[in-house]
Amino acid sequence: MTQRSAVKRLMLSGCAALALGVAAPASADTDYSQYRDTFEPLPALPPIPADNSMTKEKIELGKMLFFEPRISSSGVISCATCHNPALGFTDRIPRAVGHDGQVGERNSPTVLNSGFFEAQFWDGREDDLEGQALGPIQDVVEMAMPLEAAIARLEEFDLYQEKFAAAYPDYDGDNVINTDHVAKALATFQRTLNTPNSPLDRWLVGDEDAMNEQQKRGMALFVDNGCAACHRGPALTDSHFYRIQVPGSEDLGRYVVTGEDSDRFAFKTPTLRNVALTYPYFNNGATATLAESIQVMGQEMLGQDFSEEEIADIEAFMHALTGEMPKFDIPALP
Repeated sequence: MTQRSAVKRLMLSGCAALALGVAAPASADTDYSQYRDTFEPLPALPPIPADNSMTKEKIELGKMLFFEPRISSSGVISCATCHNPALGFTDRIPRAVGHDGQVGERNSPTVLNSGFFEAQFWDGREDDLEGQALGPIQDVVEMAMPLEAAIARLEEFDLYQEKFAAAYPDYDGDNVINTDHVAKALATFQRTLNTPNSPLDRWLVGDEDAMNEQQKRGMALFVDNGCAACHRGPALTDSHFYRIQVPGSEDLGRYVVTGEDSDRFAFKTPTLRNVALTYPYFNNGATATLAESIQVMGQEMLGQDFSEEEIADIEAFMHALTGEMPKFDIPALP
């Protein structure tokens, strides 16, 4: 059995159980403790690569680069343009708008908790944050800046010379400002953008009042219907890829990367942490609300129509996945 078919079977088993009456609707006296083992509290930090240690100097440099618009061709677009801290580190528009007003093919995913992802981008074309970091800079629709030109622009500033030297004190060679160091600094900063202490996290460690009754009912529905088969782990994503054709989308998804017919219209499982803040939804951003998204997922992945009450309960649970936003000062750029 393939991994995809195994997960599909697990998701559908929840539906079968409900249809057979095995899983009764949650009531006020339901013992929700049985659901604790399904979830994991978000750790303070994601895994740190052996070749990219986390230091305060590298974090500070990465933060500056994240907000630096001069590494874009127009000089006005930065990583924070599409991943705005005030908007859940997204842009809250259906599809990203980049260089010269071009509209991209996909919705901007949040970078919150992205250090926990085992695949980056909707199509998983990069495995880690270091691999992801340079793509938007050179993409012609996004920042449209050749990497050589971006490095040359950073080298113009004495402050960046100092910051790179401080972040990479063991670097033995000329040109400490280079693409590898840019990628590692950006990745290091992004690994600090984590959102612990959501109501779910607090409930998992024993705070019974952290979630209200409706949120707990939604949690039970989420698990009993098999949603947790894919939305699992600390970031509530398995970082795997599944075929789903959402309204209005003709995007081939993972197929663009692999060329495998089985990957047509397949996309990475998005994180559900902070999902109430990161609308609109899906790869094309055409779904505006959580309620509509829950309905689409029920139909596409589970083959069922949730009732209005069930959708409302699951949506309430989704709000319990909003954690504490990372706190930092916006950097002063040279």
